Amino acid sequence: MTAEFVANSRAVAVARSVRQPDAGRLASEFYGTVDVMTAAHEDVPFSELLHHPAATADRLKKVRALRLRRRDADDLALMRIEQLERDESVLEFIVRLLAGLVRSEHVELIRRLLPDALPWATFLPDADFDTFVTELLAVAQGASELGNLAPVAVLLTQWRHSAEVYADPVLFEILTREPEGDVGPVPAPPHNE
Repeated sequence: MTAEFVANSRAVAVARSVRQPDAGRLASEFYGTVDVMTAAHEDVPFSELLHHPAATADRLKKVRALRLRRRDADDLALMRIEQLERDESVLEFIVRLLAGLVRSEHVELIRRLLPDALPWATFLPDADFDTFVTELLAVAQGASELGNLAPVAVLLTQWRHSAEVYADPVLFEILTREPEGDVGPVPAPPHNE
């Protein structure tokens, strides 16, 4: 080995150590800048929040959200505002990505990818699937703009029920069969003035 080769090898080793910090330091930097959660959520009785508010809120250091179970009402969720804002930014990204895919007219790509996210969509006929994608895009964009995901949840539930009908031949036949005989008089619509 020449002295020049040894010197160049040392220079490369030094350059690598400068560009690629050790994994331990990277991990500590990562964990120091990002909250790492051990679970998505934890179930907690609502009364625990009432009796021990500080201790209950401290649990948010280990989970993304707390599901507050209530006896005579719907459950509630408790989360840090930073987590809510992160979730909203991810949602906005996903909606814009989906919109871009649809606008790019790569329908076959969407057709291949959407069943991975929503396996029940494979039961929708082609025409209904195309309608579903169009409606999903429009509703997701509007819901994201309003900061209200309820319309997306309703749309997904409606289309899932449609897929359930298409997947069950007996149910499909019952729901699409023409009624037999007279079904009775149809009341006149209310007259609004």
